[in-house]
Order: sequence, then structure tokens, then C-alpha cells
Amino acid sequence: MNWLSGVQIDEGSAIGLIPARGGSKSIPMKNIALVGDRPLIGYVISAGLKSDSLDGIYCSTDHQAIADVCIAGGVEVLDRPTSLGEDDTPVADVVVNVLETLGRRFGRIPGMVALLQPTSPFVLAEHIDRCVQLLISQPSADSVQTVCPVLHNNHAFNQRVIDDEGVHFRFLEERRSAYNKQRKPKHYVFGNIVVTRSRSLLAGQDCFGDVSFPVVIPRIYALDVDTADDLDYADYLVRRGSFTLND
Repeated sequence: MNWLSGVQIDEGSAIGLIPARGGSKSIPMKNIALVGDRPLIGYVISAGLKSDSLDGIYCSTDHQAIADVCIAGGVEVLDRPTSLGEDDTPVADVVVNVLETLGRRFGRIPGMVALLQPTSPFVLAEHIDRCVQLLISQPSADSVQTVCPVLHNNHAFNQRVIDDEGVHFRFLEERRSAYNKQRKPKHYVFGNIVVTRSRSLLAGQDCFGDVSFPVVIPRIYALDVDTADDLDYADYLVRRGSFTLND
């Protein structure tokens, strides 16, 4: 990475990055589909702007309509190269591209990047701040991520696989020894945000890194919009107004 020559890493600085390509397959232009009365991406924009821990918010996109929504919302847009807009493009590559853009422009890059995924609309500024502060307090960590407890029925020991002989428990022996809720070890799934160190990404790690610390959040805030049903559910939750948002 020749561009790193002479570039300073501000270890205590953090930015928010919204990766939002225009090529969604499950829902066309999903990132700006309406939830409530605003585009889906508008929710993470609000969270990022309200956070006390971020020194700036950027969106990496390859689509002008997404760029227009971000600009109107007060977010700086960075053009994403076509080569980084494929279905299987690692998000870490997108983040490194943004760091390179900032490094070339300013001669310095932030030490931490909060990945604000537009498909996770219920991120709170509080979640961002807790993650950033925990990462600062843990010098050995590559990242901090939000997590939430797995529903009992979705627990790994309850999962099945299907083959030519039928349906089987994936972890049969483990389930035999932990056959009810009380016996199963507590498992977690990813919540809604990961804050990662730039130096870990530049060393070739992914956004979670080798060492990651958790911030546990309520399950309702971890909704990820992938399908049309998810979009409808998010819209229902917003219109119902039964939990805290950023504004």
C-alpha cells in the first residue's frame, strides 16, 4: 500500500462509514426504500450524526440516487469504484478504499471506522458511542461489535440440515446433552454495528478482526432488512413507535 507512506493514523479518531451500493437483488434500490416516511438509509444517517464519538460520516456508493439522499442528509459521499460493487465484494475492501481516499486527501486517516450498514436501521447513537469507547479502552482489540442473544428456537443446537436421508440435527451430540433451554450455553448473533481499527484492516483482517469485544443490545434494535418481509416489519415497528429511535 504505497499510499500509506507518510500517512498518519489518528488512533483516537473515529468516523462513520455507510456502505451503500445500488445493486441490491432482494429489493431493488433497497437502501433508499421507504420505512415509515423516510429512506431506509436515513436511519443510520441520523444515528451517525447524533453520535458524540464520530469525527465525520461518509457514504461509499456507486449510485447517484443514494448519493443524493446522503448529501441531503449531511453526509459526504465518496464514489465507489465499479470493481467494489459486486455481490461478493468484501466490505473490508470498501473500507480500505475509503481509508485510501482519505489518506491521499488529508495525509491522515482515522484510527477507527464505525460500519453503519443501511440495512440495520435501528442503530442508536448510544450503540455507536458505547462501541467506540469500549474499543478505545481495549488496546488489544481489533474491533467491538454489538450482539444480542439468540432466540431459543434458533440456537445452534436446534438447527437442522437436510440431505437425501431426511432432516437431522446439525449438532446431534451437543443437543443430546443440552436438550432444553436451561442446559444450552448462551449464544449470540451479530447486532447492528461493528467498530474496527484501521490498522487491523490495513493488516489484512476483516471488519471483525481477530480480537473483538461485545456490546450487548436488545434484540429489537438488531433487525437487518434483507427481504421484503423485513422491510414491511421495519415499517410496522417505526409506525408503531414503541421503541426509542434517534429522533
